[in-house]
Amino acid sequence: MPTATKEPEVTVDLAKEHGLTEEEFNWIKDFLGRTPTFTELGVYSVMWSEHCSYKNSIKVIKTLPNEGEQLMVEAGEENAGLVDIGDGLACAFKVESHNHPSAVEPYQGAATGVGGIHRDIFTMGARPIAALNSLRFGSLSEPRVRYLLDGVVRGIGDYGNSFGVPTVGGEIYFDRSYEGNPLVNAMSVGIVKAGETVSATAEGVGNPVLIVGASTGRDGIHGATFASEEISEESESKRPSVQVGDPFTEKLLLEATLEAIKTGAVAGMQDMGAAGISSSSSEMTAKAGTGMYLDLDKVPVREENMTAYELLLSESQERMLVVAKKGREQEVIDVFDKWDLNAVVVGEVTDTGRVVYHKEGEIKADIPADSLVLGGGAPQYDRETKVPAYLKETSAFRESSVEEPDDYGETLKQLLQSPNIASRRWVYEQYDHMVRTNTIAGPGPTDAGVVRIKGTKRALSVKTDCNGRYVYLNPRRGGQIAVAEAARNVVCTGAKPMAITNCLNFGNPYKPEVYWVFKEAVGGMGDACRVLNTPVTGGNVSLYNENPRGSVFPTPVVGMLGWIEDYERDLTTASFKNEGEQIWYLGADRNGFGGSEYLSHIHDITSGDAPHLNLDFELKLQQTLLELIRKGHITAAHDLSDGGLAIALAEMSIFGSTGAEVDLGAIPADSDTAKWFGEAQSGVLITIDPKDADAIQQATAANGIPAYKLGQTGGEQLVINDDIRLSVQEISDVYEQTIPNLMS
Repeated sequence: MPTATKEPEVTVDLAKEHGLTEEEFNWIKDFLGRTPTFTELGVYSVMWSEHCSYKNSIKVIKTLPNEGEQLMVEAGEENAGLVDIGDGLACAFKVESHNHPSAVEPYQGAATGVGGIHRDIFTMGARPIAALNSLRFGSLSEPRVRYLLDGVVRGIGDYGNSFGVPTVGGEIYFDRSYEGNPLVNAMSVGIVKAGETVSATAEGVGNPVLIVGASTGRDGIHGATFASEEISEESESKRPSVQVGDPFTEKLLLEATLEAIKTGAVAGMQDMGAAGISSSSSEMTAKAGTGMYLDLDKVPVREENMTAYELLLSESQERMLVVAKKGREQEVIDVFDKWDLNAVVVGEVTDTGRVVYHKEGEIKADIPADSLVLGGGAPQYDRETKVPAYLKETSAFRESSVEEPDDYGETLKQLLQSPNIASRRWVYEQYDHMVRTNTIAGPGPTDAGVVRIKGTKRALSVKTDCNGRYVYLNPRRGGQIAVAEAARNVVCTGAKPMAITNCLNFGNPYKPEVYWVFKEAVGGMGDACRVLNTPVTGGNVSLYNENPRGSVFPTPVVGMLGWIEDYERDLTTASFKNEGEQIWYLGADRNGFGGSEYLSHIHDITSGDAPHLNLDFELKLQQTLLELIRKGHITAAHDLSDGGLAIALAEMSIFGSTGAEVDLGAIPADSDTAKWFGEAQSGVLITIDPKDADAIQQATAANGIPAYKLGQTGGEQLVINDDIRLSVQEISDVYEQTIPNLMS
């Protein structure tokens, strides 16, 4: 037997080094009735970190609407949300962050973020069918930012392409606020037959517990606590906290997992993500109200002399904890052995209510499972709030102080060169978006990614969305817009919005101004979800997104799920199709340009108010648009967002390689700049066959939606009023070359 490892003396100072407060250290002593061992301190430190416990956010998150007839599990109950999509099928989907690891090691940080979110899906028994991402970086003029972007994109592409799941959509924004602290959010969508899911629970006293998948190393130790502190100059020294992924092992793990589930011998399963064995064992145990005993000497390892502390806190990738039905563990082992993966019995389910970890002939940790987890003994805080001082300055901005453009055509071309508007082809061409042959609308000329469900006429439309600038300027309305715009995007593809997952990226919660913004933004998301009937299935919170220069823009990313009833009939893209089709604008008046890309990119101003939004009107617009699509009256649809009406027209023209001639005069607006480049909400551009004009007018009038005929498609130029006459080829070249030129 190996010599027992001597552990350091546990003191309050050591607890503080682990990210715990003195008060939290005392609570731990109360739970245990004694001073914790070094290993126990490590387990508590990761389980009570913000990344695992949500201790500073859970009370706010609980205010979000999380009920709906389409939901099959409660928010947070399983590894991912689960939504009934009909035909005896369910969709599992979730989005998570890997921000801090990506800031230090962009390639592996992004790659393991993709791997981790896919495991959350297939540990439920669902096969991942689509991936998305949401990315934020600083200015591309900075060499460090270009390095981060290149590494993150390659990490996402290499892992996702090797794993064999198509990346069908995403978003990417650039702003100086994200310099030093990029945001890397990954989303996975999977399909499972209803009733064939596996729960993340450790039920059945006497059932054996197995570790399956890859061997355990020292990578990722304290990754959860690293993600629960601000990024600083010392963060570079924490490269060991960044996990290393292997997509080929994950592919084997996927197939083995789904095969093992089919044997009926699996009683419960959970991915080993943040906090590794600590989190999977304690969370599964606490959920079942049972207990668990693990012999850490039996854990498959790839490094010598690993301590209990290291084994429990390691975040080595491609591993899962499985509870097998007693007497049937060999069936599980045989499946994983067939796929050349570890499957080792390391313990069993008990009735003690405690997680007990044994190594080197002694008990290294003996902890009440419920004391470790979210909703149990983990702390829950109400933090101080304060209205940010900057809002007084930004709200005082007057749009009248900005002169109208001298040359609208030149301004349009300048906006097409904004990295926030220009083509993302350089990014998405590094991703395989056609693998498995189910993608029917991928990145590019659609407002959302669309994946068909084999054997049916149905399809899923998925979208990630958030404008952090809006949330910065008006947190509540910014949160509302994030949900509303994501829903509008999926409707533009012919889909009905069903539910959302989210990834809430904010700064340090101990700063009252940051926490006020967080509460307001989450409140706004809840407002929109209630009106649009898109309940929240779960998600992720990522706080401490700061660097020495300050917080990032508050960025509550929404992952929207919609379903298309008949994709052969309803699928709609954003490109002009045929010459002679009419172009219409449906929606609200085009008032204001505060918070717009025009104001930021052309004038270097981030001020004003976020665009106005009436949620009741938004719902009517979306319902009307979906009704018209399903009746076959619309040939193209495109949401108005960054850059406003002029950019939307240019994009539709570029996507379809077709010109157009339009007159914007009929659309109400409080200024010409607002009409052309403002980002007022609740507006879409559509094209129709002229014979459908009466149907458009009747439906919009009946539902109280203003509708304006603007012109028609055709020719090789985009002509807007008497102000713009640009060749489609010219604007296409500008649009496509911007990011490649910046990256070179």
